[in-house]
Amino acid sequence: MDVELNYGRGSLPVRLPEGVQATVIRKPAMPVLPDAAAAVAAALASPVEARPLAEEARGRRSACVLICDITRPVPNGALLPAALRALLEAGLAPEQVRVLVATGLHRPNLGAELEELVGDPWVLRTFRVENHDARDDAAHLDLGRTAAGTPVKLDRRFADADLKLVTGLVEPHFMAGYSGGRKVIAPGVAHRETITTFHSHRFMAHPRAENCVLAGNPLHAEQLAIARLLGRVLSINAVIDEARRLSFVNYGELAASHARAVEFVERYAQVPVPRRFRTVLTSAAGYPLDKTYYQTVKGMVAPMDILAPDADLLIASECSEGMGSREYVEAQRRLVGLGPDGFLREIAGKRFADVDEWQTQMQLKPMRAARVRLYSGRLAEADRALTGVEVVDSLEDAVRESVRRSGDPRVAVIPEGPYVVPVYRPESGG
Repeated sequence: MDVELNYGRGSLPVRLPEGVQATVIRKPAMPVLPDAAAAVAAALASPVEARPLAEEARGRRSACVLICDITRPVPNGALLPAALRALLEAGLAPEQVRVLVATGLHRPNLGAELEELVGDPWVLRTFRVENHDARDDAAHLDLGRTAAGTPVKLDRRFADADLKLVTGLVEPHFMAGYSGGRKVIAPGVAHRETITTFHSHRFMAHPRAENCVLAGNPLHAEQLAIARLLGRVLSINAVIDEARRLSFVNYGELAASHARAVEFVERYAQVPVPRRFRTVLTSAAGYPLDKTYYQTVKGMVAPMDILAPDADLLIASECSEGMGSREYVEAQRRLVGLGPDGFLREIAGKRFADVDEWQTQMQLKPMRAARVRLYSGRLAEADRALTGVEVVDSLEDAVRESVRRSGDPRVAVIPEGPYVVPVYRPESGG
């Protein structure tokens, strides 16, 4: 049997050994909006707990629109033109409007990558499109602290704007429950101190800081608390299907509209599975998520609920840009040098996490649950040891070995990786 995993800008074919019984786990078929531009325009005119965007913008002196960085496949080419034209219709001049790339602590998006990200040349010609820099102290406004003690410093360009609008993709997120909405603000345009506080061990180790969980999730609660300090914020929320087509879009007040989008996507993203598996084959979702090993960790965490004891978790990720940031590489060096227990002891008491070490902390979850094995056609030989997992040259051979080792021919295959969260439900049937 042949299966295909999302990989890079295309797919990776994997021929499963003879005798393997494959269960392919996908989202149910999602509705597709036939005219994305019309759907966005309709959403802007029919808001959730807000006025139509043109009315919200009328009389405003400035506006800042946040977009996610290149690590998220947001359909900005459909979202941005309609939103920005509504701002112009309301009387704002192009020089009064700024589009800000919410990079968090990721690198800036420039040149051809920025063109791809924005998705519309008119937007780039007409408006200022700039990157957030979490390390630039002077670029942030200090808004005090949350009740949990997180220092709140946010990009002045957004915090000072008269109209604040965020855009983003709502999908499962392995720490914050779901992406989009409040997450585009923090960590999106937050200062390094803000990000490294609520990404510290005490937040990340919480049992509710996981995929598809909002109630009781400390990261979600902290992100909402940070957003509330800004006053009124509006949001455009998108959901896409496996082929990256627009399936849902809405607009409105930040928290309320995001909650509606979550209600929609959770019907598809969480897939009940009636058994657990000794062999699970998955992906890091393909481009742009699998550009780095850093993002690959999300694909390792997503299927944990269907891992049987002593399972093999096999994951494909192109890693076309290598490991990720230099800070992440240093965190991985510490993991390899100290071991999982030593790494956790080192980070447990920190008030501020080191940049990107939270991803290493999250990787420990699947490492404790399974034997993790990585296939990557682009990862440099020198970086293999830094992954902390076994790197294989053939997924076909890895599946064969896993089935032989377990004596169980049943294999779960998750082509879309972390965009699908399988949940063990023995009552769900075959």
